Amino acid sequence: MKQFVFISFIVLFSLPGAAQTPKTVVQEQQAWLGYLNQTRFSNKWGFWGEVHLRRVDFLDRWNQQLYRTGLTYYLADNIRFTAGYAFISSHLYPSNITRPEHRPWQQIWWSGRSGRLNLTQWVRAEQRFNHRVKGDQLADGYGFNWRFRYNFLVQVPLKGETIQPGVLNAVLQNETFINAGKQITYNYFDQNRFFVGLSYPVRKNLLLQGGYMNLFQQTAAGNTFVSNHTARLFVFHTLDLRTR
Repeated sequence: MKQFVFISFIVLFSLPGAAQTPKTVVQEQQAWLGYLNQTRFSNKWGFWGEVHLRRVDFLDRWNQQLYRTGLTYYLADNIRFTAGYAFISSHLYPSNITRPEHRPWQQIWWSGRSGRLNLTQWVRAEQRFNHRVKGDQLADGYGFNWRFRYNFLVQVPLKGETIQPGVLNAVLQNETFINAGKQITYNYFDQNRFFVGLSYPVRKNLLLQGGYMNLFQQTAAGNTFVSNHTARLFVFHTLDLRTR
């Protein structure tokens, strides 16, 4: 676990800094709402489901709707392999035409604890089939590229030694995205998401998490970056349907 923590902090503090040498930085604001579910059917198998609603300028207009599902294999209680499919609707501006994306994905997820620190990490691969666009209009066909993501999240209870219902937790999270594929020319670095906030376990299987996220993204042109200031509220729901 110590080596995972060491690697995570290298990514957390080195990659975002290396990426932040832009020629042009555009400032934006968004609000994200999300519901994330993990349901366990048996000792080995489970379901992964997510719904995300994203608005621009703090609820002024739509940015995206994302729906993600997957089948999870439990190697152990704290190590999980998931593969699935996501569908994303992105709204082009100013036409408000919806751009569809089909996204198969695969993930390795693991968690652990070191003292009061509760650690969650994952590595995810995505195959992105994104409808081509010209300006703010849809063009013919789909483009394709790979994207790889590394996520590191730590939660610390503000009272006591372990996460308990009714006790607030401090949350720190960083996720780095890397593009790959023939169509990627100037933006192999895609984006970095840094989040700081609080989580509140309503009960053992239901947790609310809210706070501030900075999404720093390089555009396809390579010389323009977007710094997106985001208010984020997620609901995490876990279910265990195994027969006791």
